[in-house]
Formats: sequence, structure tokens, C-alpha cells
Amino acid sequence: MRFLHGLRGLHGLRGMRRWARHPIWSWALAMLALLAGLRWWPHEPLSQQVGGSVAVLARDGTLMRLTLAPDQQYRLWVPLQRISPILVDSVLLYEDRRFRWHPGVNPAALLRSTWRTFTGARREGGSTLTMQLARRLYRLDTRHVPGKLRQIAAALWLEARYSKDEILEAYLNTAPYGANIEGVEAASLIYFHKSAQALTMPEALTLAVIPQNPVKRVASRGRNAALQGARDRLWGIWQQLHPQDARPHAPEALLALPAQGRASLPFLAPHLTDMLLAQTASGVTEVHTTADLRMQRTVERVIKAYIRSHEDIGIRNASAMLVDAQTMEVRAMVGSADYRDAAIEGQVNGTLAKRSPGSTLKPFIYALALDQGLLHPRTMLKDAPTSFGPFTPENFDGQFVGPLSAQDALIRSRNIPAVAVAAKLSKPNLYGFLQLNQISKLESESHYGLALVLGGGEVTMEELARLYALLPNDGLMRPLAYTTEQAAEHDAALRKQELLQVLSPEAAFITLDMLRQSPRPDSGLPARPAIAWKTGTSWGFRDAWTAGVFGRHVLVVWIGRFDGASNPAYIGIQAAAPLFLRIVDALRAEGLDPGETAHRISPNLREVEVCTDTGGLPDALCPVRSKTWFIAGKSPILQSTLHKAVWVDERTGQALCGPHPEQQPHAKQILIEQWGSDMRRLFRQAGLPRRQAPVNGCQGDDPNAAAGSAPSITSPLRGVSYVLRASHPQALTLRADGAAGVKALYWFADDALIARVLPGESVSWVPPQPRRYTLRVVDDQGRADSRELAVEEAP
Repeated sequence: MRFLHGLRGLHGLRGMRRWARHPIWSWALAMLALLAGLRWWPHEPLSQQVGGSVAVLARDGTLMRLTLAPDQQYRLWVPLQRISPILVDSVLLYEDRRFRWHPGVNPAALLRSTWRTFTGARREGGSTLTMQLARRLYRLDTRHVPGKLRQIAAALWLEARYSKDEILEAYLNTAPYGANIEGVEAASLIYFHKSAQALTMPEALTLAVIPQNPVKRVASRGRNAALQGARDRLWGIWQQLHPQDARPHAPEALLALPAQGRASLPFLAPHLTDMLLAQTASGVTEVHTTADLRMQRTVERVIKAYIRSHEDIGIRNASAMLVDAQTMEVRAMVGSADYRDAAIEGQVNGTLAKRSPGSTLKPFIYALALDQGLLHPRTMLKDAPTSFGPFTPENFDGQFVGPLSAQDALIRSRNIPAVAVAAKLSKPNLYGFLQLNQISKLESESHYGLALVLGGGEVTMEELARLYALLPNDGLMRPLAYTTEQAAEHDAALRKQELLQVLSPEAAFITLDMLRQSPRPDSGLPARPAIAWKTGTSWGFRDAWTAGVFGRHVLVVWIGRFDGASNPAYIGIQAAAPLFLRIVDALRAEGLDPGETAHRISPNLREVEVCTDTGGLPDALCPVRSKTWFIAGKSPILQSTLHKAVWVDERTGQALCGPHPEQQPHAKQILIEQWGSDMRRLFRQAGLPRRQAPVNGCQGDDPNAAAGSAPSITSPLRGVSYVLRASHPQALTLRADGAAGVKALYWFADDALIARVLPGESVSWVPPQPRRYTLRVVDDQGRADSRELAVEEAP
């Protein structure tokens, strides 16, 4: 029996081999192997065989702009998973119910369609979805038999190469929707202003029936009998074949829809979308921006209203950028006052243009000085005529106010103190700081000199926004993010602590606090809630700026002309500041500013009491005291020595002599301020004379003299090199302050006497030859100050 079973098994095996060798079955197996090879052999995705549009979306997904594909079609490819299942099911029910089972061609449907065509009955389409896709992909003319045969062959080829889901996805992304609109995503955005993922039942029914006759069914924006009849038939099929799925949608299914057209496509934030589209790589179909459309519209509205109300003084153009400092995401960008106004070159993006920043860089001079231990907010600086080598800056108003605190010098934008502080900076100085912050296209440092402090260089608005974002971000340099993809990358870098610290958190905090004290031009008081802001005016009145921080946002505003023409109205505090503050007020009024985020104060920050007049630690004679921020281990702090008590005869005003002047009749104690000669002169010029030292009626030492106070050279500064041009030598200004009671100062170059002058008086001196000199000034009491000066020959 086992032998017989073995024979039967052998016989069966031989039978199978004979069956496999049969020509028909061999051909079938070969075809199966070929089809498997075609399916799995690498091939180009269908999405890459057609060009696509690019959709630019706001942070909430709202469409901002939709571009045309290279073939001038609106076509936006989306994966099948991002298309509403209701729409997918509706298309299959209406166009090809047996799509999942046929091989690309439905013979029964083709025969039925052919019979109806020849008998003159009502025409019925016989093309499957795959055949329709083949016709559109390969641009086939299927009105005649040869074309129809090529369509059938192409459909079979597609089915062999691609999966059913790939073919269905391709059909939905290339189906015609009237005019030059293709694909369900483009149609959804144009007709219903929403993604194909969010379609309702009536919207899905509408889009499912349009491709069968797009010309008729999109006429009158879909308000026509052809479209309504097709929707009714499709809804009937839904109810018949899927009653349970159709029942929840019954109340809304046949609602009339207010479809839109291509003319209603949005064109929002045009400068931002232009920039991002220019940067978009080939094949990208969606750009997800960080723009907040409510903020964008608010900024645009305020700028247009401001321009209208100031056209009479020549203000016709403005740019603005709003950044969320916490995330560094750009919330609004306005490149010009009117994108479509050719008279102002409206399509130019002013946020990317290199312009002179005026005084908007001054906060970073003081921030660097705070970090380098040169000052604290109450440190007294001098606003007096000063030469820095061949550079003799002036203040915007042409006046000098004498001594003032670093904070007042910053918020009042005094040029002389800012240049004096900048001249003392090192590692980095202002130029090195700008390099660290990747400010582009800088010339050499020698090209600018100290003029860089007053706007001698050029920055873009986005670069200025990055600089001001340092202040609320604890001095960390962070790039701007225009898209959600960039924001995710930057957030990852932040978590990995890959960012550069260019200012200490303490210096950033103090600088921001100083800027918050800037008074609003409309009220004369600091803004509440707080706004930290700074203005700038470029040389020649070509650019007016205001940049600042409010809540969690950085805002930069520019007013000017793209052709660089000047206008006396282009003054930062008068032109740009009001616009800046109107934008801030409007954003707050609309609830778009969530307020400042909680900020931890560094343990290295202290509040200390200082003498208001000097910024030094108060002595017993200091009449007015105030609080200031102090960085432990950095901030300079000295004992105040400005005030001196002197006993005088109240009848004559002369100083009293003797060991106990207070015991003499008619003795009275007065308090005097021991300012240097240059400051006393400035006070007199300003109509604010200080109390003079009393007449000395004693023999010997003057009790009112500032004992041990040596003269102080104010020009030239330390570390400044002077370039001597043999053909046109330029005189160098020498100036020094003397203590109270000093009548004369003597200037020496090495051991050679240059001149005898009064304290605070300038003397001009031309170095005889290029070399290093030691300049000395000696007062009439033998006290001296000296300075090294390098004189170089011009090339």
C-alpha cells in the first residue's frame, strides 16, 4: 500500500510538472512574475510627474497665498490621508464603484458605454478612475478608437506599476475642477477656503460631481441646475448603498453652497510670501509660516492710516517687523506701505534693505559697557565738546547738557557720551559685537571708526530685530524663524544649548530696564504697561527708526524712501516713534499682546543706593540719593567726592579760617559741588550756574580747593590713533579739565611745551611727524595727567 501511495505521489508530482509546462500556464506565471517585478521595481512617484502649486499658510493654517504650477494650473498635491474620507467615498460611489477590484479597465462598463453610444441612447461614461488618470497624465485624445486603446493600455500599465491607493491619490490630485483648477486640495481652497481634509458632506458631494462636467457644473459659482442635479443623484446613491453612514449628514447634505472663485484667492502679507516662495525648494507644496494674520492685519492697518495722515509732510512709505521674542517667530512683516503702489516702489521689501540705523545701536554700547565694568545706570558721563582724534561728533540738537547719568544719556540719545563710552570698549567693541551677531556685509573696522556708534554702518530691519531680541532673551543670540520648520530647528538648538551668549543676562536686563524709562512723546512719561524703545535718525534725514520691546514682542519700524532721498520730517522721535507706539497700542487694544513673560532676576544683580549727582557711593554730604542696578563683580563703584562743606561768614560770604571755623561769629556752613572747569562752563552756558567756591580770606591753603585732584585729559581719548596726512595735515584737539581753583594748564608733547591754556580750553596741535608721543597736562599746582598717542602716516 505504501508503495502504491508512493507511485500515486510520484504520478501527482509529475502531473503538476506537466501542468506547469503547459504553454498557457507558463505564460500566466511569467505574466505574474512580470507584474510583480513592475510593481516592486523602483519607479518615479506619480506626484513627481506633474508640477504643483505652493500654498503659503499662516500659523493657524489659513491660506495666505496660492501660486500657479509651472503649467499655469492651480494644483496642490496632498497625500490621500489628508483628504476627507467623505470626499473619497463620494468620488468612488459616483465615478467608479468597482475601483478596488478591476485591473484598471472595467470591460462591462466599456461595452455598455459603447452600446449606448452606437444606439443613440443617453451617453454613459465607461472610463475607470485609472483610465481618467491615464488620459490626464499622458495628455491622450480619447475621442477616437486609437486614442481609447492607448488609454486602456496606459491604465493597465498604471495598475501594474502602482497600488490602488497611489492611483486614487493621483486621480484626486489631478481631477479637473473648472478653468485652471485641478485636484481636490486646490479646489477646496479656492471654492471653500478650507483644506480638503476639513470638507463637510455638502462640500464633498459638490467636489465629487464637478470633474464629470466641470464647465457646466462650476458655472455661476456652482449655482446651477446641472450641479444641483448631480449632487442630488450622488446623495441618493449614498442613501441607497450606505444608509447608516448617510443618516447623520441628512440635514445638511443638500444645502446650497456659496462657492467662491479664483478672484477671491487671498494675497496676504505679500512681502513675506514673496520672500518665502523665493526660498522654497522644488517639490515643496506647502509653506507653514509663523505669521499671525490678526497681528499682520493690525500692523498693516495702522501703517496705512498713519501714512494717510502724514502725506502732507512727505511721509509716504514705511516698513515694520513684529517678532515673538520668546520663540523668535516672525508674527508680522510689512515690507512697504502699499505693495501695489509703484510710486513708492511698493514691491521692494524694506525689511531686507540695508539702511543706516542712526542711534538704534546705542543700547548695545551701554550693554557692552555694563558687561565690561565701565559703568552702571547712574554712572555720570559728560556731554561736552570732545574730539576723538580727527572725529568731533555733535549732538542732534547741537547743544551740550553737561553731566548726566548713563541712563539719561541713553534715553535722551546724546551722541558725545555714547561715543566716549564706545571708545573705551574692548573685546568686543561695537564692531566686534556686530560681527558676533552675524550682521552681514560689514566693511573693515577702520572704515567706520567711532562713526559706527552714530549709524555709520548699515543693517537690515531683521538684523536690528535680532539685536533687540537679545535683551529679553538674556543676551542669547537666536535666529529669526519665518516658518514652523525653522522654529522647530531653532527650538532644538535652544534645548541643546547651542546658542551664543553675546551679552550677559545681567547686562541685557539692565539695558532693557533703562530703555523702559524712555518717555512717550505724547505724554512725556514712561509707557505703562512698560515699553522699552529707542529711536534713530540717519545722517541727512534719510531714515527714521524706532525699535523696541513690549510684552513678549520685538517691534521695529522704519520710515523713509527706498531711493534714499532725504526729508527733514524723517526724524526718529517725530516720525517713527508715533507710528511705533500706535502699533503697540493697537495690538494691546485688540488683546494681541499677552504681556511680558515672567523673568527671573539674576542673583548677580543688586540694587544699591548711590549719590544721584555722581553715581558714586553716597558720603555724608550727598544731598540726593537714588537706587541703581549693580552687577556684582563688574560694576564700578567709587566714593562720591563731588560735595564739600565749607564754613563761611554769612555777612561777607568769605571762607572762615582757623582750626574751628564753626565757632566763629556769623559762621555758616554751605555745600559746594566741585565740578571740573569744563562742566562749570557748560552749566553757565545752560543758565544753571553752580554755587562758586567762597573767596579765600585765609593765609595759606585754600579750604575750598579740591586737594589732590589732578587735571583730567578729555581729548584725545586713550587708545586712539591719529592719521597724519602730509598733504593736508589736520590739527588734533587737546582739552583737559582742571580742579576748582586751578587758573592755568600747561600742555607738553614729550618734554616740549605746546601751550598754556585755561582749564577746559581747547588747543590745536599738529604733530610734527608720525611716531608715538606722550602728551602731558600739568596744572599750576604741579598735578598732572598723561596719555600715549600714536600718530600714523596716511598711506
